[in-house]
Amino acid sequence: MLGLARSGEAAALVLARRGAAVVGVDRDRGIDAGRLRSAGVEVRLGADADVSLLEGVEVLVKSPGVRREAPLVEAARHLGVPVWSEIELGARLVAQPTVGVTGTNGKTTTSELLGAIFRAAGRPAAVCGNVGRPLCALDGTLRDDEAVVCELSSFQLEDVETLRCRVAVLLNVTLDHLDRHADFASYRDAKLRIFENQRSEDVAVVPRGFESGPGGLPGGGRRVEFAADDPLPAEPLIRGEHNTENAAAAAAAARAAGIPDEAIAEALRTFPGVPHRLERIREIDRVLFVNDSKATNPESAERALRSYDPGSLRVIMGGSRKGSSFAELARVANEQRVVRVYLIGETADEIATALAGADVAHVGCGNLDAAVRRAHAESQPGEVVLLSPACASFDQFRDFEHRGERFRELVEAL
Repeated sequence: MLGLARSGEAAALVLARRGAAVVGVDRDRGIDAGRLRSAGVEVRLGADADVSLLEGVEVLVKSPGVRREAPLVEAARHLGVPVWSEIELGARLVAQPTVGVTGTNGKTTTSELLGAIFRAAGRPAAVCGNVGRPLCALDGTLRDDEAVVCELSSFQLEDVETLRCRVAVLLNVTLDHLDRHADFASYRDAKLRIFENQRSEDVAVVPRGFESGPGGLPGGGRRVEFAADDPLPAEPLIRGEHNTENAAAAAAAARAAGIPDEAIAEALRTFPGVPHRLERIREIDRVLFVNDSKATNPESAERALRSYDPGSLRVIMGGSRKGSSFAELARVANEQRVVRVYLIGETADEIATALAGADVAHVGCGNLDAAVRRAHAESQPGEVVLLSPACASFDQFRDFEHRGERFRELVEAL
């Protein structure tokens, strides 16, 4: 098991419980491996390039955070050792997803909304995958009638073989993760693998007019389309046109899974959204603070900006690089008359250049603490202070959740 963070630990534990001899490997020497060792997993820290570890190995399971170019991964392929993602292992040992959801933006919201729809119909549902519980962590917990809704990233999908989602949803594909994928075509192809093992009785849910390239969608699933202007059985509680589109995708997927419109309507009216996605934190002197830390690319941040009235926003942006352009984000910031952008992280200078070209006021703050303090000091009643970074978080935080939690702490302390 290469990579022992959340999903890697879950995969190693399920294998150990089932009697396999497991070697857990991670380059981080400080990782807490107590649970793994207690379960009988042989743990090797700082040994992620030791090719001798592959002797006698039947399969290498790879965490999504591990690159395909990692020495052990390349060596495994050279030796003919199968390389699986944690999702592939979970699909083989735990459960094939009832619904799989992928896309550049909106995956978590749509997945959690689908879970709420299943539960509104009286059917238990486990939501797992890219954010939250790994699929492998469901081992031994599922009821016979329980639906599995699995959020799937390109990093998870690039190493699947047998994964078959009875309903597979593609929300959108925009330029992202060029720090990991060779080019946009490679990224897009990884997303489309969600469809490749579908059969004629399965359903492939895609945006209206989606062009899948030569040969059409992979697999044999029946194509169903959705769009933001689809009629819905109820108005969604969550705000923003992008969330209306997510709701349309969830409704199409739920109908394909046999859920009646009455249950879909109930969930749409009551689903409040998920943490770190346009999450209202608190209001101070009529200034609203909103956590959108999951906006880890420019397109997601653009959608967030368009969710509020023009002239009302002060936005905190910046983080670690993913190879994205910020030109269109700057144009949208100008269009929405953003009052000021507070820049943090290693991309601050790149975003500043784009904002200057679009005549958007901005200031460098260095880190999130300073940005929150300054935005609070300068804000006026009726405005919104929005954390929507448009970047990954790894320059200053463990992940986007850590960044969002720190934002919440800072706002609560004001």
